[in-house]
This record gives sequence, C-alpha cells and structure tokens, in this order.
Amino acid sequence: MRSKGTKTIAENRKARHDYFVLETYEAGIELVGTEVKSIRQGAVNLKDSWCSVDKGELFVRGMHIYPYEKGNIFNRDPLRVRKLLMHRREINKLYGTVKQDGLSLIPLSIYFKDSRVKMQLGLCKGKKLYDKRDDAARRDAKREIDRNIKSRNQ
Repeated sequence: MRSKGTKTIAENRKARHDYFVLETYEAGIELVGTEVKSIRQGAVNLKDSWCSVDKGELFVRGMHIYPYEKGNIFNRDPLRVRKLLMHRREINKLYGTVKQDGLSLIPLSIYFKDSRVKMQLGLCKGKKLYDKRDDAARRDAKREIDRNIKSRNQ
C-alpha cells in the first residue's frame, strides 16, 4: 500500500534569505529510479539551484542528488539538468513574467506528495543587502520581545 500525504525531503533556506518570494508553484520532476531512492534517503541539496525555461520546457539546474550507494552503473550525474513537469500554459506564463519583470525561478523545497516527487518553485525577486539587514533586525527584535515575555511569565 502506498503512503498518503506529503513528506518534505529538503528545503532551500538560503532562497528565503536571498529572495522575496512573490508566488509559489508546484511541479513534478522527471527522475530515474536510483535518484528517487537517493531522494527517499534525503540525499538532495537545493542550495545553489535555479530554474530556466528552454524551448517551452522548464528545467532545474544546480540541484545535487547524491549517487545512490547501491546503484552502481545505474547512477546518473549528480548535477545533471532535470526536466520539471508543469502545464504548458503555466510554463508560458512563468516565462513571460521572468523575462519581463526580471524575476527568478528558485526551487524552495522538494517533497513526496503521495508517492510522487514534487518540487515547490518560487517566483522570486532578489533582496538587496539593506533588505537582508532589515529582516535580521526584525528577527532579533522579535526574539528579544519573546525572551522578555517568557521571563516575565515565569
């Protein structure tokens, strides 16, 4: 029996630090068997990955799936370009916004939905250094407030 529900495998935390996420999308990934087994073990890294549209198809680049240790000759290149599966309409819409507005398509997370591997993509706008400083200051202030509230309640 196949498991139901979603199980997150990996998240790209650096993406939320470096970009403002404007919209999110879900896409399937075209994988081979040993890559799926490796992903089940959590051996995937999304840190420096990005997506691009070539000839009307969506691809993820820079995603590292570690070779499956029992895969021998069936293992593929860990950094190979992988095709993402979305409807043509959605791909064309994303391509238009990326080209026109200067936005980026960044993988945010990879997860199992039922028994299929899915990727959450973010339509992102790059943060400037001062934006990152503002976020850090806001986080520090919230942490300090929470710390004070906790100490007064004890």
